[in-house]
Amino acid sequence: MNAIAGSFLRGAFALVFGLGLWQFVVWATGAPPFILPGPARVFSKLWEMRELIAENALVTITQIIIGMILGTALGVSTALQLAMSPLSRLLMRPLIVFAQAIPVFALAPVLTLWLGYGMASKILTVVLIIYFPVASAFYDGLMATPQGYLDLARVMGASPLRTIFRLRVPHAMPAFASGLRLAAVSAPFGAVIGEWVGASRGLGHLMLLANGRAQTDLMFAALIVLAAFTVALYFFIDRLGAWLTRRFAGPVG
Repeated sequence: MNAIAGSFLRGAFALVFGLGLWQFVVWATGAPPFILPGPARVFSKLWEMRELIAENALVTITQIIIGMILGTALGVSTALQLAMSPLSRLLMRPLIVFAQAIPVFALAPVLTLWLGYGMASKILTVVLIIYFPVASAFYDGLMATPQGYLDLARVMGASPLRTIFRLRVPHAMPAFASGLRLAAVSAPFGAVIGEWVGASRGLGHLMLLANGRAQTDLMFAALIVLAAFTVALYFFIDRLGAWLTRRFAGPVG
């Protein structure tokens, strides 16, 4: 509880400092509101348009959560397959690295063309963004199990499946948690990129509309909601990763 309270206090201090710096930049530059609105103006617009923002935020958050779940499941299954099969490592790893080398910005228009302007293309964009960090981090953790434990398991006649799930997976939990934390801050970008390419709902779509109408305060309000959700998602994933590490890390699960 003390650690959580300390994190909250540090976050609150950073928030206050950031808002103060923002307001100082507005005062120092004398920028007009349609270029850089002040915090008070943005939060006023956030309250005024709360229903519209909440409606679009729900769409974006749904896409992010579904994409996180699917991407994590796909990344975990891929890492397990690579760890268990030398043939998979030989054939699949180059393909995975090559696929990751293609920017999501380039794939988003293609996914929208294939899957339409609904949620499916945005969810798949999120999956593609978080899949590689989760798969790569978890695989590295699985392969980093101390050789002494593996030799002992082999001498005791442990099956490959038992070795994976009772030995390698517990040792890979810290690496898996690290991959999840990276995915948590990357996932919102996938949904917003997809909405920028083509959508009729969502925070990304709302930002584009606000930008086209020179409603910079509304655009900033939508951005603040997205940032707040990203911070909350990261905090939740960080706590989940810490729990998984405490619960399962060790020579046996």
